Amino acid sequence: MPRKSRIDAPGALHHIIARGIERKAVFQDDRDRDDFLERLGTNLEESRTACYGWALLPNHFHLLLRTGGTPISIVLRRVLTGYAIGYNMRHRRHGHLFQNRFKSILCQEITEDKIFLDAQDQDDLLAHIGDLVSKTGTRVL
Repeated sequence: MPRKSRIDAPGALHHIIARGIERKAVFQDDRDRDDFLERLGTNLEESRTACYGWALLPNHFHLLLRTGGTPISIVLRRVLTGYAIGYNMRHRRHGHLFQNRFKSILCQEITEDKIFLDAQDQDDLLAHIGDLVSKTGTRVL
């Protein structure tokens, strides 16, 4: 049975999730995270895709993206393939890095001002993230 097509159109807001194969780490150190973010930034700029937030955890990541001129699947294919090749070379491994295809959840349309938290909520969230980072060593942005 064929899988369902992604719903994608310019301006669509997506919550993207990709997990490491067998739930293994896809980010082992800051070099991995920096490489991923650099590839993501380059591809987002080229495709005019907006990124409203991300979280990089050891074995998976979350992105909140608004599609630009390029379909989200093409943008993510470029990011994930390039990252997996670099990761495999750095860590002297081979094979798949990510489990299945990335998950894309189409989000309800909201205005940009509703995406961002007010100052107090932002301070509370940053304090909570700071606690998480100090306990886990994970960088969440």
